[in-house]
Amino acid sequence: MTDLGEDTLIVVEHEPYNAEVPLPILAADGPESPAFFIRNHFNRPVIDAESWRIEIGGEVERPFSLGYQDLVELPYTAVPTVLECAGNGRQLMHPSPPGTPWGLGAYGAAKFGGTPLAPLLGRAGLSPSAVEVKFSGADQGVVEDGREMHYERSLPMERALHPDTLIVWEMNGAPLSAEHGYPARLLVPGWYGMASVKWLTRIEVIAEPFRGYFQSERYIFESDSLAEDGAPVGPMLVRALIGAPLDGAELPFGKVQVAGRAWSGRGGIRRVELSVDGGESWQEADVHIPPSPYAPARWSFGWRPDQPGAYVLAVRATDMNGEAQPLDSRWNAYGYGNNVVQRIRVRVLSA
Repeated sequence: MTDLGEDTLIVVEHEPYNAEVPLPILAADGPESPAFFIRNHFNRPVIDAESWRIEIGGEVERPFSLGYQDLVELPYTAVPTVLECAGNGRQLMHPSPPGTPWGLGAYGAAKFGGTPLAPLLGRAGLSPSAVEVKFSGADQGVVEDGREMHYERSLPMERALHPDTLIVWEMNGAPLSAEHGYPARLLVPGWYGMASVKWLTRIEVIAEPFRGYFQSERYIFESDSLAEDGAPVGPMLVRALIGAPLDGAELPFGKVQVAGRAWSGRGGIRRVELSVDGGESWQEADVHIPPSPYAPARWSFGWRPDQPGAYVLAVRATDMNGEAQPLDSRWNAYGYGNNVVQRIRVRVLSA
């Protein structure tokens, strides 16, 4: 498939290519977003699906490999889900940490189709020594200190065996695009996007925790007030964003429809609240039930300003576990997990 609305994306880095979606897509109807962010750690690999295979081995009794046709003939399931980069909102931190300078658009929602990972691991026969499962992508390059490597991540065994952890080859009913991991990628619904390794070439069961660069040197919290140094980044924190109106909008006096999306990797959305005075007071918005617990919930609020003038709108979500967005940015050395309440400024014109 061609990328979903790629021509509408906002480029934040040219090499490697990284691009985010404009926030108005968050106000669109339907469970899938009309555009989807692109995250690359290295340049995109070129893969020939005819010769591509995915190896499954390591601490298993019966290692094997699959070609593309083998894969797509396996039992199929589809999961509507949101994927969000762990660095989404990095530019809202002060001072801004190093890393890809994401605003708030490192996000996308789609229905991913593929096959559960657990039966494949069962077919391989897990060894009693199995502790984690490591996933290797075809993308490779050089990191800051000059080391060359592939993009690799691991999952704890419990998460790898979760029925919703998938090897996917479809996105919204079409084959994955090259930008999103064709021929096949991992999908870990509910976790930040770094876990969903693209361009899979090997799945390796390992006997000890993986200590690779993207596991133990990045995608960890450092100098964070809410996490121990070295704590891994995992499930997405609760977040709501405003898709309409836009920051800086001039609005006619009368009823204004405020709308956007909300999600959490730690439980569905319980409540979305809107403030029209910068966070001093809050009113509950309408929340539309999403098609799966991993999909973003669409929310809306019909606002009637009392008078013309300048307003600061803010939105915050609370998930089913009672976790709510903070009013102030969460700072850490690599800029992960900043789910601070979004604020925008609008002006209501005279009648």
